[in-house]
This record gives sequence, C-alpha cells and structure tokens, in this order.
Amino acid sequence: MLPAASSPLQAIFSRLRPVSLSALTLALATGGAAALLPASAAAQDLTRTPGTAPITEAPPEPAPATEEAVPVAFEADVVEYDENGESVTASGNVVLRRDGQSVRADSVTWNRSSGKILANGNVRLVDERGNQVFSDEVELTDELKTGMLENLLLVLREGGRLAAKDGQRLGNGDVILNHAAYTGCSVVGRGDCPKEPTWKVVAKSVTYSEAEQRVRFSDARLELFGALQLPLLGLTISTDGDAVSGFLIPDLRSSPSNGIEVGIPYYWKIDKNRDITGTLHLFTESAPMGSVEYRALTDKGAYQITGYATSSERIPIYGANGSPTGSSAFRGYVEANGKFQLSEHWSVTGFLRRATDRTFLRRYDISRDDRLRSLVELERIDAKSYLSIAGYATQTMQSTRDQGQIPVALPAIDYRRRFKDPVAGGRIETQLNALALTRTDGQDTQRAFASAQWSRREVTGMGQIVTATALVRGDIYHSDENYGTNTFLYRGQPGWQTRGVALAALDVEWPMVGEVFGGQQVLTPRVQFVAAPDTPNLSIPNEDARAIELETSNLFALNRFPGYDRIEDGTRMTYGLDWRFERSRWRITSQIGQSIRMSGDDNIAPDGTGFTGTFSDIVGRTELRYRNFVRLIHRFRLDKSSLAVRRNEIDAVIGNSKTYIEVGYTDLNRNIYTVDLPDDSELGRVEDLRDRQELRAAGRVAFARHWSVFGSAVINLTDASEDPVTRSDGFQPLRTRFGASYEDDCLRVGFTWRRDYISNGDARSGNSFLISFSLKNIGLH
Repeated sequence: MLPAASSPLQAIFSRLRPVSLSALTLALATGGAAALLPASAAAQDLTRTPGTAPITEAPPEPAPATEEAVPVAFEADVVEYDENGESVTASGNVVLRRDGQSVRADSVTWNRSSGKILANGNVRLVDERGNQVFSDEVELTDELKTGMLENLLLVLREGGRLAAKDGQRLGNGDVILNHAAYTGCSVVGRGDCPKEPTWKVVAKSVTYSEAEQRVRFSDARLELFGALQLPLLGLTISTDGDAVSGFLIPDLRSSPSNGIEVGIPYYWKIDKNRDITGTLHLFTESAPMGSVEYRALTDKGAYQITGYATSSERIPIYGANGSPTGSSAFRGYVEANGKFQLSEHWSVTGFLRRATDRTFLRRYDISRDDRLRSLVELERIDAKSYLSIAGYATQTMQSTRDQGQIPVALPAIDYRRRFKDPVAGGRIETQLNALALTRTDGQDTQRAFASAQWSRREVTGMGQIVTATALVRGDIYHSDENYGTNTFLYRGQPGWQTRGVALAALDVEWPMVGEVFGGQQVLTPRVQFVAAPDTPNLSIPNEDARAIELETSNLFALNRFPGYDRIEDGTRMTYGLDWRFERSRWRITSQIGQSIRMSGDDNIAPDGTGFTGTFSDIVGRTELRYRNFVRLIHRFRLDKSSLAVRRNEIDAVIGNSKTYIEVGYTDLNRNIYTVDLPDDSELGRVEDLRDRQELRAAGRVAFARHWSVFGSAVINLTDASEDPVTRSDGFQPLRTRFGASYEDDCLRVGFTWRRDYISNGDARSGNSFLISFSLKNIGLH
C-alpha cells in the first residue's frame, strides 16, 4: 500500500478522485428490476459467468476528504511512472475504493497530458448497493464529460443482467449503450451450466438518464425462446426499483356476451405513493368500456378506487317489464377500499361496491359474487376493550331477490370490555350492542342489548378440564311493517318488545393419552349442561340468526344460533367424543356428538336444521392428513330417528403445489316440509335450507419442468325429487374450465377455456377464452 505522502504519485489520487461509479455506468444498476444480455455475437458472451466473490485485500479507508479533494485509496502490485509519456500505470490486482464503491482491474493508466484514465483487463466495478459492472475496458476523463466502455456486462444485486457491445457517456451525463440486451431470466441452468434466457429485450441502442434514473430502449424487440420476436414501442424501465409510466402488455380474451376483447392498459406513476392505471376495453360485439384503478399510500394508511363504465344493451331480469332484447343504457361498477390507522388505538376501515345492474359484473367477467357489500367502520382496540361503530349496505346480484328486502344497517355498534380482576376465580366480560336495520320495501328493525358473562376454567387433579359459564342479558327491540317479511318464523311481533336472558353452563372434558398403532392418540369424552329459562323467541324479529344448522363447529356452543336474535332456551345436555391420532407423517382427528333437550321449546329451530325434537341429529367430522400430500375432510349429519344421512360433505386434496387434484361433494337431504299460511307466508320453507347435491373437481398436472395443464368443473346433481323448483335434471354442469400454461423463473404464459352453462339476462352462457402473458421482473403483464 502506497503512503499518502506527497510525491509524483499523489497526482493519481487527484486524477482518480472524479471517478464516481454511480455517476458512470453503475448508475444503471441502482435498483433495476431486471438485466440485459448481449444483442450480438460481438457483445458480451451470454454464457459468461463473471466472478462474484468480494474484492479481497482491498485497501483501508482513505484519509478524510478535504475541501479540495476526496481521496481514493488504492493498491497494486506494481506502479510505474513514465516521465516522457506523462503517464502513470498501476498494474497487477489493482484495487480502488471510495465512498463504498470499489474498482478492480488488471491495470489502470492515467495520462497526465490528456487527463484520460483507462482501466484495462477484467474490469470489475461494484457500487454501494452491491451491483456490479464487468468490462474489458473503461475509459474516463478527469471531468467525466465523456467516457467509453467496451464489451460490458452489468450484474444487478437482484439477479438481473445488462450487456452491451460498447457504451459512451455524454456531456449531459446520459449514457448511450449500443447493441444492448435486457432480461430478468436466469442464465444458469441445472448443474450451473450456462443456458439461454427464456426472453430478452434486444435493442439497437439504450439511453440511460442519470438524473431520471430511467433506461429507454430504441428500436427494441422482445425475443422469446430465442426465435419469436415482437416489436416493443417506447419501452422504459427504472433503475432505482421504482415503477415507470407507460403502456402495459394488452389483455386478450373472448366471451359469448362481448365477442373478442382487447384490453389496452396504461400505467401512470403520479408520485412515489400514488399511481393510476387506465384501461380501454375494445369488443367486437359490444361497445367499448373504460376502467380506471387509482391507488394511494398515505402516512395513516392506504386506499384504492376502481371504476368501470360503458354503454351497452341491458336485459332486465327482476321486477321489470322491459323488452327481452334489452335497451342501451349507461352501465358501470365502482369498488373502493381503504384502512387508516388514526392513532395507536383508533382506526377506520371502509369499502364500497356498487353496480348499475345485476348482470354487469358477470357479463364483463369482473366478479361472480352474488352480493356486493359496502361498509364503513370506526374501531378502537386496546388490551381490555373493543369498540366498533359501523354501517353497511348490501346490493344483491341474484335475479330472484328483491332489493327492497335487503336491509341497510346504520348504525351497528358493538362494545366489549374484559375486566382484569377475577371475580370468584373467573373472568368477566361485558358487551353493549345496538343495531338499526332499514328496508325500502319491508320490515324495519331496531335492537339494543347489554350483557355480562362470567367464565372460569379449571383442571382437576385427574386431568378433567372443567369450564363454568354464566350469562345475563337484557334486550329491547322495535319493529314495524313486519308483514313485509315472507317467512313467518322471522317476523316477530310489531312494536316494542323486551326480553331477559339468563344462562348457566357446565362443560367437562377428559383428555386421555395413550399409544396405539405405532403413534399417539388422545381420546377426549366431553359433556356439557346448559340451562336457560323459557324465552319468547317468536315475538322477537329474527334478522341475524337465520343461517342455522347443527354441525360440529357449533355443537358445544352456548347459543347455537349464529346471531343474537334467537336464544336456545330450556335445559339440554350435549355429549360427544373427540379423537386425535398422530404418528410420523400421519394425523387423524375425528369428532362426533349429539344433544338432548330436557325442557324448553322443541321447535325453536326450523325443520331441516337438526335441532328440532327432544334429541338432535348426530353430527360428526373426520379429517385425515398424510404429510402435505393427502388431506381428506368428511362432515356428516345423521337423522336422529332413521339414521338417514341428512348432510354428507367430502373434500379431498391429493398432491403437491404443482400436481394435485381436488374433489368436493355435497349432499344436503334435510327432509323439510312446507306449511302454507293464510297470509301467503311459508312456515316450513326457510331460505338456504333447500336440498341440494353438488360435485366439484379441480386439478393440475405439471410436466416437462415448466408446463402444466389444469381444469375444474362444478356440477349440480340436484333433481326435481330433491328440490321441486330446481331446473336441473340431476346432472347439470354449471361451469367448466380447462387450460394450459408455461411458467419459469421469468415468464408466464397461459391459455384458458371456460364454459358457462347458465344465462342470466345479457350475461350469456357459452364458451370464453383467455390468453395471459406476463414477463416477470419488469412489471409487464
């Protein structure tokens, strides 16, 4: 290491000082998301694998900078000074370091007369971010106003590569690269053998702007698999990891409702925390449609807004006497969501989903949801309490539902507090709740209640787990226009209604552990006693406890109704058995149980739910797992009298993430009867409780390393004997999908065929096709 003393060699320090790697070609690497490869045989060798080991034996940090110079530390095996040629040459493992950057070369020569600095032989430059430039020769002036690079290769820290035949730095700071190529693909295959990238962007010239941190391609083409070439207009990428405004790869699909569709998206980076994507959708059999997605990140949270708009023919499907051919009208959809953390404990969350009509989303293949929910919620959460003040509205997409019967909830308030100090060895939790539901064409309901719950859990000396619970609650309700609710069981009495609730429960579990079949098992008998006084349930409107069915998930719940409007009164005993078995690679869990009602209303729940009568139906669930390769879940409900299967569900998954098959089967045979009342309401028929059979299947098979084929199908197996109002003949495909895809480390291409068998207004049945294309690491999709 040469001393920093004053000598003729001191000049090389001052001359080398202007060599700022980030100001030269290394700026190309500061945050780029991909890399470039050679565009011709004269450029950098595609199969070249430059050394990536850190520069060793680097000199120590240079002396502190002065007002006149920023010192550069360097070392070399030999330093030669040619007085006649006015040049200084350092050779043999030359290493320079400055401000976190380093340069290594076989030799570095400085010409004192011209001020030119030339690094030769295995030149390697590393910037402060770890990006590396390899070149045969780098030429600079002391002022960095011009510069030349020969046969360069840039290796980004993220794994990408840039290669060019040569390059030159202009006086304005821009760098021009000639015969360049760009890819985000790996160039190393199995066994560390070189391989050609799946895709690369080849360009006659590339311009890098240091001020804008952008790389712009001129006369560029996208080359796929070394053969297919597609022109690229106006391609620009970022070198600092930031997104770049510009056109994205178009989407291509076809559908029976709109014909062939071409989506042309444009991305605009407004700021570092805001962007917008606008897409023009062109159809061969429909009017064009526009869509916009706006996203923003603030210091308190994030939000996004998406909108679609068009004018097309719409066929009414509910409550209208329009022409069956439809009429042209404005149609659209808006979706927004966001969350903001106002302080340590307070936050606000909101989402909005609204469509102009019920078939727009399905016709344009935006969503197949059968309802759109909008909500705004203010929350406060700390270690002891929770407060929610919310409001929500739902728009139905179902052709048979009346929107006027769908309520708007405002306000919906829920407050809970858990007390730290125990009472009688147990924990106390209180709750305050208020809800107001308003309908434009139906029943309006308001509700408020206050409750307190005490619970204590103990483990006995013999290993039994005993849990005691006590609950008291007071309710007040008000409702009007009750006859607007078709189902009698849900109406309640109009006007003001009050209700007091008291409940006590004792739950005992006794886990027993032992060895069996080369593994370990845990057998847990369980029994629960629940007692509550008679409750006037039918005088209270039922708004939130309608979707009720006995299953293992609610078998031991204190109140097996899902909401607050119905309380399971009387005295009951529930008993069951849990079994868990584990051994190497295997795990099996199983539950079975039943309840006996000893007092109270035997008909508190509708028929078909498994609750009615003294004895409930028998419910069970079994899950089997073998490693992460096999998963089988079976759920069932057996009739308490005949042991007929009222519910039979099977879900099976076999395979890994690349090759797998999924099968699902549902058979609901609830044995429900219907009683017609004089006011035309129905006592027995309850929403979501119709008999149904359905088969679902999906799968994917991977082959040839990067290829796969996939498919899925949903088939309705219900016939008229199970559901008299169904249109199915016992084998009605609802939707099928098949396709093929190619995916490697940097490219994804897919083709999908889908057939819909059900028409709904202007959302027609038929075949749809989708072609997807994505270049990884540069954000094109």
